[in-house]
Amino acid sequence: MKRFLLVGLTGSIATGKSTVSRMFAHLGARVIDADLLAREVVMPGQAAHARIVEEFGPQVLQQDGALDRKALGAVVFADAAKRKRLEEITHPAIGLRQQRILSVLDEEAFEGVVIWDAALLFEGGGAAKMDRVVVVYADPETERRRLVERDGLSDADARARIASQMPVAEKAKLAHHVIDNSGTREETERRVRTVYGALLAELKARRPA
Repeated sequence: MKRFLLVGLTGSIATGKSTVSRMFAHLGARVIDADLLAREVVMPGQAAHARIVEEFGPQVLQQDGALDRKALGAVVFADAAKRKRLEEITHPAIGLRQQRILSVLDEEAFEGVVIWDAALLFEGGGAAKMDRVVVVYADPETERRRLVERDGLSDADARARIASQMPVAEKAKLAHHVIDNSGTREETERRVRTVYGALLAELKARRPA
């Protein structure tokens, strides 16, 4: 029986999920970054890398052979079918790496909160495998503004990126906990501490007497 609580952390683009993830890590949670694993499985030499090139063509490569994530993103964000195809290639490989990490934590008898930080937690079906789900929320206007400032996108491109994902308000309805990151950093830190305390209490309640 695993001794940790597996918590899915998700949100939408530019809601501040990575910021909240770092706050959880600072409090003592173990964080597994799905995006980092996603980068690892598409490195040159990996099976997923070859399949992506076969599927989308050499135009998604940089000169050194590594994936041009910006070029690939432009292709898949504009076409839902192509985005789904990319996910079909990468998700199994990411899931395998995730399971290896969780197995190590299990062998170490880690007692605490393990955060699975994943942007597409609901879209990829990963939410069903979590003990709890936390959604990082930001109001739509804040989300759009942050995306424009962060990535230098036009307003139209920012709206298209946001529209390509499941609305964060819908994700919030499915979550066990919601952290509103529309305000100041201090307000978000306070909310993260509250949720982390609740998660530790839930873990404690699961342990045998």
